[in-house]
Amino acid sequence: MATFECQAFGKCILLGEHAVLRGSPALVVPILNRSLNLTYNQTNTNLDVQLNGDHGVELKLLVWTVLDKACEMKGVDKASLKGQLTLESSLPVGAGMGASAALCVALVRWLGFLGYVAESEFYEFSRQLENIFHGESSGVDIAVALSGQGIKFTRSGERTPINPSWQPKWYISYSGKRGVTLDAVNKVKGLLAANPEKGQKIDARMAEAVQIADRALHTNEKEGFGQLVKAIELAASCFEEWNLNEGEPAKHIQWLKDQGAAAVKPTGSGGGGYVLSLWSTTPPASVLPQLIPC
Repeated sequence: MATFECQAFGKCILLGEHAVLRGSPALVVPILNRSLNLTYNQTNTNLDVQLNGDHGVELKLLVWTVLDKACEMKGVDKASLKGQLTLESSLPVGAGMGASAALCVALVRWLGFLGYVAESEFYEFSRQLENIFHGESSGVDIAVALSGQGIKFTRSGERTPINPSWQPKWYISYSGKRGVTLDAVNKVKGLLAANPEKGQKIDARMAEAVQIADRALHTNEKEGFGQLVKAIELAASCFEEWNLNEGEPAKHIQWLKDQGAAAVKPTGSGGGGYVLSLWSTTPPASVLPQLIPC
């Protein structure tokens, strides 16, 4: 009996959100303690999907949506898929942690094992599947889910590993509100359509934030920390102008600052989900339980 296993990690976009869709770079890292694990046992019975883990049940509708699309794209009769497929997920859906990308990557690797998708197709095939959720996927979430390492990413093809000279104390934490990536993407695109000059200036500012952060990570901590604070604040101002901070996210960002965070910004599409915080020292013990290290 053939078996197959694979793992796809969650992700945190440090900087570069939204502008990455239009060719700007993004810095993204995997969240190594949040993942989707797929296990497959081949049998002659109809495909049975089991969903386990803290957030497995949230994948119930998504799994079949992705499989239907994948089978359609490859001309595969879904009824021909046999066996036991188990997905165990610690990735919340709609929180900006890359759950949809991890799902697409895991399922594509499984379809690769079955012989339906060539390994050279994994990235682009996964990206097209993720369009189901994002409308237009930049591919950044897919790239980090496939690689399992921090990268500087551009849509044109750059995948430069991030090898920082020092280790920032940065974390993500849940804002208290689910985000809808498609809605956030459309909101930014709407601003760009209504006011192209303003939209392009915001994109340029986000690209500048990425470059400042990239340089900061490759210098020493003494010089780099202040530059990293500047980069995060610059990126945070982009989310403000996109109006993707309202309500619970804004309250959570202020709470983190009140607790001593040096800089805070949304991560992912914004409008909810997780936020990134940078600290000069280890956060207070009362705050740590709410934080996930990057």
